Amino acid sequence: MTLDHTQRNFIAEIKEKIRLAQYEALKAVNTSLIRLYWDIGRDIAERQQESWGQSIVPVLSRELQKEFPGVSGFSVSNLWSMAQFYTEYHDVEFLQPLVGEISWTKHIAILNKCKDNQERRFYILAVKKFGWSKNRVV
Repeated sequence: MTLDHTQRNFIAEIKEKIRLAQYEALKAVNTSLIRLYWDIGRDIAERQQESWGQSIVPVLSRELQKEFPGVSGFSVSNLWSMAQFYTEYHDVEFLQPLVGEISWTKHIAILNKCKDNQERRFYILAVKKFGWSKNRVV
């Protein structure tokens, strides 16, 4: 069947709606994941202040990996990154609204490479605006 101009436009519009819905779904998942990592980081940081010590993190990692097999993100190093993420950002009012705007891997790159909050803000905004990869950060 040969499509006329109107039919091709209709199909193109439907495809664009699907792409937009997929993008919005990915953004929602990312926001939820970042919120989860923020909460886990807060919980770890608070327990550290209660003098639980560092030994709880490897235990937590093992228990989470056992409970959620096949789900990545609960390694010891990633749990420590969650704690750092929360600790570094929770008191910085101009960074808090930005945390859900970019992916976790890009946050880790920014946390590891930028020591100044203004620099972190610059890179978060640049990643969001220009779609920079984690390798482009600093």
